Amino acid sequence: MNWLDRLDAVQARLESLATRDLSGLTAPDEATGEQWDAGQVWAHLAEFGNYWLGELDKVLAGAASFGRVKSDAARIAAIEAGRKLPVATHIEIVRRSMDALRTRLESMTDDDWARVSHHSTLGDLTIDDQMQHFHVGHYEEHADQLESLDR
Repeated sequence: MNWLDRLDAVQARLESLATRDLSGLTAPDEATGEQWDAGQVWAHLAEFGNYWLGELDKVLAGAASFGRVKSDAARIAAIEAGRKLPVATHIEIVRRSMDALRTRLESMTDDDWARVSHHSTLGDLTIDDQMQHFHVGHYEEHADQLESLDR
């Protein structure tokens, strides 16, 4: 399955989850032990799409390094600020971010796909690595979290 197919599939999953009443906490994060409620997951889904698309654009423009880490203050603040917003607000932002990513993926050349850039904790990453860690795979991870709250 290619990135566009995976993006379409995870968008359908998230659209379905947006209509459900989710409760409880996610499983503990392996690295930090942190657990999130559904509001935090939705807030993160809404905040990361545009951030990582901007970072992808930097890499496509030739940046040698990119990204942020989990402890980034702006990331934490955005999740906290968004956790009580309606899911409908978040899913609309997610849709727009996914549409922008889809457009970018459709326009990328072979040279774009061959780029490698450095992330401070993950090291040198290809564009495929970035798609897995920060874009499509990241959406999938958080859809999995939300599905675990759908009891």
